[in-house]
Amino acid sequence: MTASEPWWKSAVVYQIYPRSFADSDADGIGDLQGIIERLDHLSRLGVDVLWLSPVYPSPHDDNGYDISDYCGIDPLYGTLEDFDRLLAAVHERGMKLVMDLVVNHTSDEHPWFTASRDGGADGPMRDWYVWRPARAGMEPGTPGAEPNNWGSFFSGPAWEWDEGSGEYYLHLFSRKQPDLNWENPKVRQAVYAMMRWWLDRGVDGFRMDVVNLISKDPALPDGHVPEGSRYGDGSPYYVCGPRVHEFLAEMHREVFAGHPRRLLTVGEMPGVTVDEARLFTDPARAEVDMVFTFEHVGLDHGPGGKFDPRPLRLTDLKASLGRWQTGLAEVGWNSLYWSNHDQPRAVSRFGDDGPAHRDRSAKALATVLHLHRGTPYVYQGEELGMTNAPFASVDDFRDIESLNHHAHAVADGADPERVLAGLRAMGRDNARTPVQWDASPHAGFTTGTPWIPVNPNHLEINAEDQLADPDSVFHHYRRLIDLRHTEPAVTHGDFHMLHPDHEQLYAFTRHDTASGTELLVLANISGADLTVDLPDGWEGTEVPIANVPVTGPLARRYTLSPWEARVHRRRV
Repeated sequence: MTASEPWWKSAVVYQIYPRSFADSDADGIGDLQGIIERLDHLSRLGVDVLWLSPVYPSPHDDNGYDISDYCGIDPLYGTLEDFDRLLAAVHERGMKLVMDLVVNHTSDEHPWFTASRDGGADGPMRDWYVWRPARAGMEPGTPGAEPNNWGSFFSGPAWEWDEGSGEYYLHLFSRKQPDLNWENPKVRQAVYAMMRWWLDRGVDGFRMDVVNLISKDPALPDGHVPEGSRYGDGSPYYVCGPRVHEFLAEMHREVFAGHPRRLLTVGEMPGVTVDEARLFTDPARAEVDMVFTFEHVGLDHGPGGKFDPRPLRLTDLKASLGRWQTGLAEVGWNSLYWSNHDQPRAVSRFGDDGPAHRDRSAKALATVLHLHRGTPYVYQGEELGMTNAPFASVDDFRDIESLNHHAHAVADGADPERVLAGLRAMGRDNARTPVQWDASPHAGFTTGTPWIPVNPNHLEINAEDQLADPDSVFHHYRRLIDLRHTEPAVTHGDFHMLHPDHEQLYAFTRHDTASGTELLVLANISGADLTVDLPDGWEGTEVPIANVPVTGPLARRYTLSPWEARVHRRRV
């Protein structure tokens, strides 16, 4: 990496969901002190950046993504002094810390919203949020009287009637998460001031929650109503809306431009296209450094949406990821991820979480992802191969999205068992069960009662056992991260997909002209043996990393066992 290139191109980011990471005070909820006590685990793993999901004061309607105070720490997690100690401990270990920025919406308990609501239609902060009257001729508060027909991401309408002030407010997510009005420059300046406050405190950047939704078409037109739905799809009017690039460019000028430290900004952007991502991440435009795309994590959604899962075809996955590699090859940068706090566990979703292939498929998925061009993100527990949880009934779920979907779907006549099967496969609570530190009761997460039960398989999958096993999933992740740090072709090499139509083989090359190094990645993404023929010139090349031991010189043709992955290296 040249001195002029940003540090994050060769970095690996680790996401911490504080509620489920480590509990130091036995209340069953993770906290900042718990994170401090487990930082050496992350140092051993070798990650460069910690992304901290929200720890701000919140009513926790959406587990902290409903913020009631942007410049504080929720007492569940600790104090600002605890945060400062965490930040210092992270920096002492040579790592950086990125905060979660949630500014499409606030909590309805945020002082901005209470002033907006309680001041009435003519109040000074009314236009800090999106308020509209009922449809003409309709009785306010009745079905169909909403200002438009948009549906919420969390089921039901995207509007909530407020009796006291006589209007509806917009909430693309929970009714307790009212959307901010980014058309108002006072809102934008308040957000920028808050961001500068955290940067002055020493944080190293922001992951920006659904940031491409901040600009809405001011006309708020009705959306198309998909078959089988009672609500309209408003996404054409708020996904990458009319002023989103203007707003993000302004944010960069007001907050990041000229800052003495090189910071990291990543925008979570549902529905973003490759062409839009090129604009968002083009350094010359100065908006954000990289984006999270949702395209590859929507490939297994059926006609009924995410809770109607269908089998994923490897060719579809390769086509999607390959398109993003090509699209951002010359301009922009990719974020690479399988998992996060909103997605089910990678090994259960994309791999094979049965005992025969669980560890090997976790390693294969990691190998494929980390060898792509971009910045990899590791979600807590992914480095252990943690799996989806065995939810017995809807009573085992905690997440508002899952609970709302179940209530609405069953009320609309859906088969409860089919709805429950969808929640088990795709529910966000799969990612939120506590990190499995050891085989003790509650997996070493807490000595109290955890807010959500620990996965029973912590007896077989836990950090303590994996640290002692050099062939564990943990150590495979550690070796992959080390390879990214030491092999320029992983960071800078171009990307070329091989065998795009193969239903079993994931194969590609990475070539770095400056170092004269080329890598060949081969992974058998299946439970059956696969015979492969090496391309010309690759016989006998070294294998710097593999998830199955490689012995002796490699012939032109060999067999990859189920979920086997290996990386070849040669000098050209």
